[in-house]
Amino acid sequence: MFTLAHLSDPHLPMPEARPWQLLGKRATGYLNWWRRRAQLHRPEALAGVVADIRAQKPDHVALTGDLVNISLPEEFARAAAWLPSLGGPTEVTIVPGNHDAYVRTGWAEGLGRWAAYLAGDGQPPAPDLSVFPTLRRRGPVALVGLSSGVPKPPLLATGTLGTAQIERAEKLLAELGREGVCRVVLIHHPPLTTESRFKRLTDAARFQAMIRRVGCEVVLHGHNHRSEVARIAGPHGPVPVIGVTSASAAPGSKYGRARWHLLRLSRDAAGWKIDVELRALRADGKACEPDGILTFHTPAAPAVVP
Repeated sequence: MFTLAHLSDPHLPMPEARPWQLLGKRATGYLNWWRRRAQLHRPEALAGVVADIRAQKPDHVALTGDLVNISLPEEFARAAAWLPSLGGPTEVTIVPGNHDAYVRTGWAEGLGRWAAYLAGDGQPPAPDLSVFPTLRRRGPVALVGLSSGVPKPPLLATGTLGTAQIERAEKLLAELGREGVCRVVLIHHPPLTTESRFKRLTDAARFQAMIRRVGCEVVLHGHNHRSEVARIAGPHGPVPVIGVTSASAAPGSKYGRARWHLLRLSRDAAGWKIDVELRALRADGKACEPDGILTFHTPAAPAVVP
């Protein structure tokens, strides 16, 4: 059995910005943080979640984006300093979210600060987002990372994968499917066609068409700040699509308690069994407690031996 921790949308605290940094879209995001979002995302809640993840000792950690808020260089630096509390680059896989790509930011002062967490196995620290889709193999599990975070106009929180990334992902997932491994797709935006047009993945239909052809065992996402389950069609049956609550959600906020999900992935004769334990922040805020278990059985195509 392989255990995978999934958390998302930590939205680390916002540093103060200089006036010249708040041109364009950043200005509204900055005001929105201090007026509202600073009360919705609390560092003490995130600390309790991280402490619980470390105590559970999962085999790997998946973080599906939105570490920062308006892509200030200081935000990326603070996130880089925070990440080792969660684990090192070989222990934690990151895919970027829309807030990590809020506006265009130089790679070296932006996402490049986490480059080792973004890169696939055997690759140097990511030089840019062209590395996606990425592949990290851990035992019987293949983590396929996708980047849906791209700069968008004000008032939009949409994401886009792009034709080239979807085509590369299809080839990669098809190859992995022939090996019979458990394919876990990591993406920030939920790849559903039912989302609000202001927050949706713009090419969700194209992503779903790709999954119908080659399949995967589970899709993990963030973005909506809530624990939720949907399904999309795969070649051997429905594929679970699982979102997780913000890891820094303040107690009593509209998002409910901060959560992370502990996935237990195991192979049986029929395919893959996926148990998802929802772990929610305790009242004392120091750790988490079980908050329900979801179980999925995903038929897997038989491995092809060359």
